[in-house]
Amino acid sequence: MSKGSEITRQILAYIAFAGVLGVAVTAPHALVGMARLYASFKKISPEQAQIRRIAQALASAKRSKLIIVREKSEGKFLVELSEKGKRKLKEIEYDELKILPLERWDGKWRIIIFDIPKTFHKSIRNAFTIKLKKLGFCVFQKSVWAHAYPCENEIRFLAEFYGVSRFVHSIVADSITNDAALRRYFF
Repeated sequence: MSKGSEITRQILAYIAFAGVLGVAVTAPHALVGMARLYASFKKISPEQAQIRRIAQALASAKRSKLIIVREKSEGKFLVELSEKGKRKLKEIEYDELKILPLERWDGKWRIIIFDIPKTFHKSIRNAFTIKLKKLGFCVFQKSVWAHAYPCENEIRFLAEFYGVSRFVHSIVADSITNDAALRRYFF
């Protein structure tokens, strides 16, 4: 990810976390004022070059309609994510999704069972299973996948991302009979 797109990602995530960002600045310098505010929250040194990069990222996000900047009253602005910005942030979160291994395995298997009906497009099911594989899941049976590490939040996010939450179920199991293949896969 380039430095500029990384700054944009951080700004989108920050605005999403903050909800709506209010800034009091003079109109011609609104983006620079927002950049200074963002830099102070992120404890970034207030070097002019860094402020300028953040202001450029904000301007680019505004041009791309990822954020909405509204003047509330003279010299005061509200910044919030647009629907397009919310979708973009979800896509970024999807791309960055990963399951982190534990330092020491807790002895539990995470099993994902899903039955996505044919009324859903087959490409959704395929994309879901491709992402499971990229996340390190092992196919246990046709629609049953397993992982050795905690992943409930990641699966919830993935199921919501594809709109299939009601068809995806997770189980945390202390043991699985004949788990030798899983142990070879993960360890």
